[in-house]
Amino acid sequence: MENNNNQTFFKVALGVTVGVIALLSYLFIGARNETFELQKALTTKVEQLSSTQIKLDSISKSLDEKIKEVEMLGGNVAELEKVKAQLESDKKKLKSDLSFSIQKYEAKIKEYETFLATKDEELTKLREENGDLMARNKNLESEKEAALNENAGLKSDKDNLSKTVADYTSQNEELKRKVTIASAMKATNVEVYALASNGKVRDGGRYKASKIDRLKISFGLASNPVAERNNKDIYIRIMDATGAVISADGSSGTMQYDGKELGFTVKQNVLFENNDQKVDVVYAKGSAYKSGKYSIELYSEGFKIGTGTFEVK
Repeated sequence: MENNNNQTFFKVALGVTVGVIALLSYLFIGARNETFELQKALTTKVEQLSSTQIKLDSISKSLDEKIKEVEMLGGNVAELEKVKAQLESDKKKLKSDLSFSIQKYEAKIKEYETFLATKDEELTKLREENGDLMARNKNLESEKEAALNENAGLKSDKDNLSKTVADYTSQNEELKRKVTIASAMKATNVEVYALASNGKVRDGGRYKASKIDRLKISFGLASNPVAERNNKDIYIRIMDATGAVISADGSSGTMQYDGKELGFTVKQNVLFENNDQKVDVVYAKGSAYKSGKYSIELYSEGFKIGTGTFEVK
């Protein structure tokens, strides 16, 4: 009986042991499979990180090369440098990105690659433009050298021509000066008359101060074949014995003569007819004349054209 009990106990113990071994085997196999999947996922993640890092490094290198080439070609690198700074920021984040997503970085990489493709097109255009400029510059240098060689051969002729032109210019200026002088008007027979308040005219050149109400300056304008027929301003300066210019409000002023400013007593606009015409200018001083000898100067178009005198007793 005891022997049967022992056999029964052995069978139960064996069954329990087999069950435990089966459970442990199941748990071990499950844990092993889970570890394998985790290891596989980790390996994939590492590979993706490595691949992403390599791609970003490659893009960084391409950006450096393009920045260098654009600078050499004289282009603007501001946009390239801005993208390079963004790329370096992405590379730095990648090293500590615990929530790394290959999809997110693939999208970034695609954007960078698209940008590089665009810049490749711009670089190609820039290279062509620089090539054209270099070709044009080379042609210009050749033309410059040819022009310098030609100029060297023509220098003597140029110097002689310059001297000839200078001589002709000098002669032309002298001729113009002579023509200008020749065309100047001439005031002839300058006479000064005293007009009394009753209109009586006195001549002779010597007058009592009490008998002078106004002065009448008379002169002729000689005809001149090279002078133009037009309206001309005649400036008259009446100066007392001290050389002071007599002036009156409303009729006096200043004029330019020989680079200087001169005061005048009265101005008269005359239609020059070029026929030895006679001109009369009446001047009212408004106050008594002091005794002494007076002189008169006539000017027109920058020339002194005549002189005269009278005396007050």
